[in-house]
This record gives sequence, structure tokens and C-alpha cells, in this order.
Amino acid sequence: MQSNEVETLINRVAIGDRQAFALLYRVTSPKLFSICLRILRDRAEAEEALQEIYIKIWQRAKTFAVGAGSPSSWLASIARNHSIDTIRSRKPVAEDIADQYDLVDETVASPEQQVVIIDEGRRIAHCMEQLDASHARAVRRAYVEGLSYLELADELQAPINTVRTWLRRSLMKLRECMER
Repeated sequence: MQSNEVETLINRVAIGDRQAFALLYRVTSPKLFSICLRILRDRAEAEEALQEIYIKIWQRAKTFAVGAGSPSSWLASIARNHSIDTIRSRKPVAEDIADQYDLVDETVASPEQQVVIIDEGRRIAHCMEQLDASHARAVRRAYVEGLSYLELADELQAPINTVRTWLRRSLMKLRECMER
């Protein structure tokens, strides 16, 4: 269905046209349901949210401004915002506050894990030393500091495909070194 046809349906819903509302639901509900499902990740919750979204659409159709944006994006934003609000309104999993204090902080590594991490760090440093210095620097800049290929190509004054090749080959060498 064309954007202007959906816009017409929304305008008809704004004046209370139930047939237009039923048609709008049939035409747009698959897309809005997929938005809900992608955000909520639970089919039953997404179905319930979809019904609430169409109640909002019925109530807010008068606020839709023709020409202010596409009707599809207006509908999608209602679905997205409602789904996010649903997530925010969920009760915490642990209802008893005492249960929350019993949780182990898994972000802190145990002494054994710390030794393994330090050892892996040494192995990675040793393997990085085996790379050409400029390639090792490029790997660090891309994968540790988060530079994009384009930023790295500008910094190294090299074509972007050359930088990609350097990085791919360097990662292959690192993998080989780490497997030894």
C-alpha cells in the first residue's frame, strides 16, 4: 500500500472510521509486530504490545500531521516507543532486595582468571612483536582504539583496500602465532 493511502487511512481513523481502522490494522500490523518482536524478543509480549499500540493509534490519529513525515515512520515510532516503554516498566527479576545482595559480581576476575588473562596478554604481545611495526600499529589502532578503515587509511596515507589487506594478513599471522 502506498504511503499516501496509509496517510488517508490514518486521517479517516482520526474522524472515527472503524472500517479504515480495520484496514489500517491489516495493512500495517505485520511491520509493527516485527518492530515489537525485535525489541521485546517475546512473541506473547509483542502481541500484547501491538494491541496497545493500535489503541494509541486510534487515540492519536488526530495528532498525525500530514506532510510532517511519512505515515509509516509515524506508526513505527509509536511501536518502537511503546516497546521501549514496556521494557522499562518490567519489574526487576529479583523482587526481594536481599536476593540482590547475594549475587556474585562476575565482572571481577578470580585470581586464576587473572593469571590466565595476564598469560594471554603476554602471548598476544609476543605475537604482535612478530608483525611488521607499522602493521602491528595498524592492528592496535583498528581493533583496540576503534579507528575505522577510512580513518586508518588517512592516517597511514594508504589506499583503504591496502589497509584492509594489511589488517587481514596481520590477523591471520596473529592467529597462527596464538595457535602455537
